[in-house]
Amino acid sequence: MFMPSSENIFIHHPFIQKFYQTIKQYDMLQKGDSVLVGVSGGPDSMALLHSLMALSDSMDMRLGVAHLNHCLRQKAADKDEKFVKSVAKKLGLPFFIEKTNILKEREKTGLSLEEAGREARYHFFNAVCRKMQFDKIAVGHHQDDNAELILLNLLRGSGPAGIGGIPPVRKNIIRPLIRTPRAKIIDYIELQKIDYVIDQSNDDVRFARNKIRHQLLPLLKNNYNPKISETLNRLGTILQSEEEWISALVNPLFDQAVVNSDEQSIKMSISELLSFHMAEQRRIIRKAILKIKGNLRKITYSHIDSIIQLISKNYADARLDLPDRIRILKQTDQLIIQKETQNLRTAKPAEEDTKPPVFEYLVSRPAAESLDRLYIPEIKTRITFNKTTPAEIQNLSGQGDHVAFFDWDRLQFPLIIRNFRPGDRFSPIGMTGTQKLKKFFINNKINPSKRAAVPIFLSGETIIWVGGSRISNPVKITHKTKTILKIEIFTKTERP
Repeated sequence: MFMPSSENIFIHHPFIQKFYQTIKQYDMLQKGDSVLVGVSGGPDSMALLHSLMALSDSMDMRLGVAHLNHCLRQKAADKDEKFVKSVAKKLGLPFFIEKTNILKEREKTGLSLEEAGREARYHFFNAVCRKMQFDKIAVGHHQDDNAELILLNLLRGSGPAGIGGIPPVRKNIIRPLIRTPRAKIIDYIELQKIDYVIDQSNDDVRFARNKIRHQLLPLLKNNYNPKISETLNRLGTILQSEEEWISALVNPLFDQAVVNSDEQSIKMSISELLSFHMAEQRRIIRKAILKIKGNLRKITYSHIDSIIQLISKNYADARLDLPDRIRILKQTDQLIIQKETQNLRTAKPAEEDTKPPVFEYLVSRPAAESLDRLYIPEIKTRITFNKTTPAEIQNLSGQGDHVAFFDWDRLQFPLIIRNFRPGDRFSPIGMTGTQKLKKFFINNKINPSKRAAVPIFLSGETIIWVGGSRISNPVKITHKTKTILKIEIFTKTERP
């Protein structure tokens, strides 16, 4: 690592020394690098920009300033843009600006506001890098940001990768302030009389991240651990290191399980997968999804668990649809993870078949929770899911045969949707004991040629609904029900 010279007096400031040590520790920069600095105008990004300026001559760095206007705070956002532009001009740095309506992006992508903003920022930063030939992107995440994310992911039930927090370096993105507390940043910019702007939305506790920042972390700091931020960062550092080590151990197992792969799909041997420890199975599956999807956003523990159940149980050929057009297929001894070209939830029905084939689908808990929909091409049917409460349902009995309501807390996920199999039995609501499904079809005058097209819903091993007919006793709504799952079936002639 190139050592800066002593010509610049700011280099000797403890804040800059800490800043430089972080750069050196994680090998973030080399002499002669060109760095695009993401600047919002807030104290963190302004400290980042001025610190890089302090080192730029000694390290022969070329700097540029990038600012994304999210169009969320109207006049305030435009004011921030003008401020950052004036700062770049004063420092003699090239300035790159883009305006993106994050609310519209959020509607198009279905991401949260924070996720949509992050996607837009890094898309813009990387586009500037490619066009203007910058080597690195520097952003202003600091120690307290990392502590907040670690705590947020811990509360969400994330695994080691999520609890590991924000990496100091990820590909071409560097975070030289990641080991600096926010209090030190404020002290430095006030001492150096560096101007900055305040984003009032950072105080809005309707956002989970802000609630952790302004409520939970102060509570933990004042009542449990005065150094909670440092403690969480230490935990993150340990887990990041162990995650790298474990990933290296999993790589040869992944290669062992993969039968063949390309950019759109990966085929793995189920028998090979099942020979591994459960923890190894989860990591191999996550790695396969990462390779096909490009990231693991929206992929939860429940999704991975649903895939584990799919390969572990004696299911026939089955499918499981994940977010962002990722489809999971089980075909004899192969587990196939592939990227589809169209939205799996709104795919158009295929042409009429003379006979519906055998089908089996799994519905994970997150899918049922998120107003999701499933299309079953074998029977030209869409199925929608809606998690709700008794107070929001005005009439449980007057919504038709193609709508059913279940006590959420009595369901076992993933739900299974398949067609009729010989020997199937279930316990229709209003009856005691069980009844053969074949007899139920006969009693309800369902033609044998149409029985294979009736979706059968299972919770665990128990049939809970014969689609379009009755539900099962064990999952019915009672006066004690707190949460309801509404499932609705739309045939090819209906629209959801």
